[in-house]
Amino acid sequence: MSATDNNQSNSWFGSDRRRLIIQEYGIFLAFLLLAIVLSFSNEYFLTAGNISNVLLQTSINGVLAIGMTFVILTRGIDLSVGSVVALTGIVSASFATTSATAGIVGAPYPPYVALAVGLLVGIACGAVVGLIVSRFAVPAFVATLGMLSAARGLTLIYGGGKPVPALTPDFRWIGTGSVLSIPMPVILLAIVFIVAWWVLNRTRFGRYIYAVGGNPHAAITSGINVSKLRFLVYVISGGLSGLAGMILAARTGSALPQAGIAYELDAIAAVVIGGTSLSGGVGRITGTLIGALIIGVMNNGLDLMGIQSYYQQVLKGALIVGAVMLDQKRNLGG
Repeated sequence: MSATDNNQSNSWFGSDRRRLIIQEYGIFLAFLLLAIVLSFSNEYFLTAGNISNVLLQTSINGVLAIGMTFVILTRGIDLSVGSVVALTGIVSASFATTSATAGIVGAPYPPYVALAVGLLVGIACGAVVGLIVSRFAVPAFVATLGMLSAARGLTLIYGGGKPVPALTPDFRWIGTGSVLSIPMPVILLAIVFIVAWWVLNRTRFGRYIYAVGGNPHAAITSGINVSKLRFLVYVISGGLSGLAGMILAARTGSALPQAGIAYELDAIAAVVIGGTSLSGGVGRITGTLIGALIIGVMNNGLDLMGIQSYYQQVLKGALIVGAVMLDQKRNLGG
């Protein structure tokens, strides 16, 4: 290696150092840049009320995106999360409503009963998908696409195509309550994030997830039960979809059969923008959280600027494609 090459590689602005900085901190710097631009574009962006609103809007997508991260790290995908949000929301709401026509017999039940039922429904949906993917080797795209349709249909059947209104205040607390002035959805997102970070970075299960995503054949040779692990990541995604569905129902005060439409796109966008590779084995839960915040901040900022939602969808699509292109370039060593 020549002296010039050595100086370039050791320089702060050398290509190797620059690539490392972009990989490690690029998503965080992009988030800061977006926040700075929007703060200068609109005087209300940095107000306490608007920041709280952004965090509330991000909480549901953040929970879904964290579950999606587990799946994508194993080279999978979960297109069913939006429909599972609707199904779990309407089932749990039927246990927590004071409506004589929308609730099940004996409703309203204590909130912990409704919450437990909602989580079980989400976990069951994830278990069905995980079983199909892991035991029958059906591609995740096909299996989760089928669950997307099935869960939406079950939502309409269960609720008769009607919303479940009049939820009890105790149940609504998970969506509208607060602790020390911090909204409960934000607290729940923080708890999910901390647990997910610990699992992926401090447990054998987390190391196995990266191993399976990086090289499934090598993982099998190493004695990892790949089928069981793939089953479990879909269970995790389904359970977190159930939690997100109940938060959404609690926030709005009623469970809607059309809830969660296209939520899977926002969740996938947050994961991909956050740096998790669709090829599996590469990604961090911190990046996913920042990716969800970028989407939330972008949507909020464009709303404040009076830009129609149609343009927001175009911009979101461009961000996803751009993130995937960068991921492909990194995988090819470009």
